[in-house]
Amino acid sequence: MREYDRLPPELRKWLATAILPWGPRSVHRAYDRAVARTRDKTRALQELDRIQNGLVAKDARKVWEQEHPGGLGQTQP
Repeated sequence: MREYDRLPPELRKWLATAILPWGPRSVHRAYDRAVARTRDKTRALQELDRIQNGLVAKDARKVWEQEHPGGLGQTQP
């Protein structure tokens, strides 16, 4: 819990609504890398959204394969 409490407030807020069960240490590392790349905390949080959405899409393809209702498993022409 201490690790969570040490997270920056904006990251704790983002984590409270995250789709995936991020651990405080891993999300902090990803956030720090994103801040270093973007030089902006808001853009870094958007980068975390992008990373998380990619992980969810990857998992959906594994679970649903070609049967995914959103068509994630279908190949593009």
